[in-house]
Amino acid sequence: MKCLLIASESAEVLFHWSDLEYRQNIQEKYGASQEEGEGLPAFEDILSTLFAPIIISCSTLEDSYTSFTTENNQIYVLHQFDECLYIAVNGDGKEKEDDLRRKIYVLKKMIEVMFGMVTLSGNLLRKELRPQETEQRARLWKYLQSLLETYSLLRENDQSFLVEAVERLIHPQLCELCIEFLERRLVQQLNSSVERAGEEVLHAFVLVHTKLLAFYSSRNASVLTTSDLLALIVMAQNMYPSNLDLDDTSPEDVESTSGSGPESFYTPEPSPSSRGSSGSEKAGQGEFPVFEFVDPEVQMAEDSLHTLEISPPDPSSPRRVFLEVSQKDGLYPMMPHSMYCLSLWPGITLVLLTKIPTSAVAMSVYKYLEDFDKLEKRLHEGHGGPASARSPLNIYDIRTKMDKFIKALGPSELQSAYLQNVWTEFKNRAFSKGGSGFNKELIPCCKSMKTQLCGIYRRYFLTGSESADAAQHLSAGLQERAQAMVQEKLMDWKDFLLVKSKRNITMVSYPFFSKYTLSLQGASGLTTALLP
Repeated sequence: MKCLLIASESAEVLFHWSDLEYRQNIQEKYGASQEEGEGLPAFEDILSTLFAPIIISCSTLEDSYTSFTTENNQIYVLHQFDECLYIAVNGDGKEKEDDLRRKIYVLKKMIEVMFGMVTLSGNLLRKELRPQETEQRARLWKYLQSLLETYSLLRENDQSFLVEAVERLIHPQLCELCIEFLERRLVQQLNSSVERAGEEVLHAFVLVHTKLLAFYSSRNASVLTTSDLLALIVMAQNMYPSNLDLDDTSPEDVESTSGSGPESFYTPEPSPSSRGSSGSEKAGQGEFPVFEFVDPEVQMAEDSLHTLEISPPDPSSPRRVFLEVSQKDGLYPMMPHSMYCLSLWPGITLVLLTKIPTSAVAMSVYKYLEDFDKLEKRLHEGHGGPASARSPLNIYDIRTKMDKFIKALGPSELQSAYLQNVWTEFKNRAFSKGGSGFNKELIPCCKSMKTQLCGIYRRYFLTGSESADAAQHLSAGLQERAQAMVQEKLMDWKDFLLVKSKRNITMVSYPFFSKYTLSLQGASGLTTALLP
């Protein structure tokens, strides 16, 4: 009996997920309290009424509780993220506090990947999580619920998600061959095509079920963090669920992959045509990217996935995702990318991550959000003046850059006009002779500037992705050619890979590890990670 809820400070339900047992239990109890003849209210309204005392107490108490257990042994775990309260409930004894807390963090991570910097504005995030249109809200919640169910299934049945790690399918010859192919043929051809609509492929990787076969990042790409990669694997599995029924195996003969001895690597015979891979191609020098993720004690387990009944979306329409980017001048979280998830065969998937043409706007927005957040904190501390000795913040430099930024956005866009108005008010209060200057009275203007900057971000990368920006992506024909190229390269290997990915066993000789990247001589390797 499980439930997961996101609520606003006013006890408005922004998202909920629950299993059938929890829904039936709540509806029966609530229905029994209704007078005869009254209709049963919507489940969402029941939840709002049921959780209202908890939500209100959390918003009013300075030192609120983070978990408690009821008389009927239901465990509640609560976590406040800005203006949103996350509540996870378990009533069947199958999840402990740490499990519920992990589920909350995973949901928060998925929401950040889906909505980016809009999550930094409580007002805008409420609008995104709870759209006014009922059908749109139902579609969004259903998608979020399916992501949670996919994650839960993976965590129960897949060793990598149990320990929150990226698992690699190790076959040196094939891995190097694939990385070289991704680098020298696939990514180069995609990025040189006129059909890419200004997008640039930064990362390309091949998944066999949830295992990473090959990963390539272009030279100007940032390292893809493991938390982002795990989130993307959940999304890919949600789109194309794996069915790892061990009874449905290929007749392909695969040597032991237990890691207990030297591995015998499979090399297929060349295809009758020239399509198959052959030994005439030299292996490249590509490597797997180094992921930075830390997990305390980790124990490896077997893989086994179950199929989710979710129809895959049209692959020609990419999903907008927001990922961390590291540049020379600093770290930029939640930068917009397009994610293309192309099914090669059931169980084998090609994923492309592209940089979109307007991504520079997101970097500018993040810099200004940081600047106004620093200024707001300084004003709270009572350090007035545009240039405090305790802070390197140069408000005059910010003023010049912000004027140019707003001018570049153009006056015709409504959201730009809102930002222009708030910025004008800020300058009048801060810089004019009749203004209040740099003191605590300027704090509301800082908050308004951050909200409007998040609004610009939302306009460019969320609402825009469904309107004017919808056509700006790799063409369907280009995606089909990419899919066909990788299929041709892996045609002779597909049965071997599918069987190899199933036949991993627990490696008891390496029971635990912490703060290390581990590469094993067996079928798979694990790179430890935590979400988030």
